[in-house]
Amino acid sequence: MSFWKKLYYRQRREQLPPADLGLVRADMHSHLAAGIDDGAQTVEDALALIREMYGMGYRHFITTPHIFTGVHNNTAETIRAAAEKVHAALAAEMPDVTYSAAAEYYLDEHFEKLIEDREVMTFGKNFVLFELSFAAEQASLARAIFHMQLNGYRPVLAHPERYEYWHGNFSKYEAMADKDVLLQLNITSLSGHYGPGVRKISERLIDAGLISLLGSDCHHMGHIELMQVARSCRPLHKLLESGQLINTQLL
Repeated sequence: MSFWKKLYYRQRREQLPPADLGLVRADMHSHLAAGIDDGAQTVEDALALIREMYGMGYRHFITTPHIFTGVHNNTAETIRAAAEKVHAALAAEMPDVTYSAAAEYYLDEHFEKLIEDREVMTFGKNFVLFELSFAAEQASLARAIFHMQLNGYRPVLAHPERYEYWHGNFSKYEAMADKDVLLQLNITSLSGHYGPGVRKISERLIDAGLISLLGSDCHHMGHIELMQVARSCRPLHKLLESGQLINTQLL
């Protein structure tokens, strides 16, 4: 049997029944506020995505639009205004769903100023979701983490598995955990869509017990399709059964 046939049959054997994401109940990373970043562009777009995720088991949504100077120049006010439109429509259609808003902050000088001024949008127990450059680690990372914690915030690093410059140095992930930074995995990373390197490091992070939060990072229907693929992946089942996720504590 050829290598590719062996790989095909191996992948088929590894498929499990779709995981019930009601086990996490709360999604804490998404782009489901209407028309303010690269996520849902209308209220109906957001509702359509939420309906799909509801079918997977989610009941609680903390949407986190981008705040990224020069790209997505959002503020707490613009995010809350956009989220309120979705919230009002949800209340009428799906009264058993809860929906609130925080933000996904890009690590830059603007974010650091918001930290100093204590004007950061949070969720749960003062958690702050932030992301890094995909090109290279910023020199300001350690300083920003220190200042977040100094000001009473709990840093949550978004999709660390997608920072490929860390893939060859697993101690970077361990260092984040040692600094009490929570690591949030994108469910879509387990689908293989972002490449074998991202999937492999995702699985390694799960095996090492370093993932505390699972997020959809849902922007559009393409991500819904990737989530459906990931639901049948063995590593996702392992993560859901591990007891290490704290999503349910956000309710």
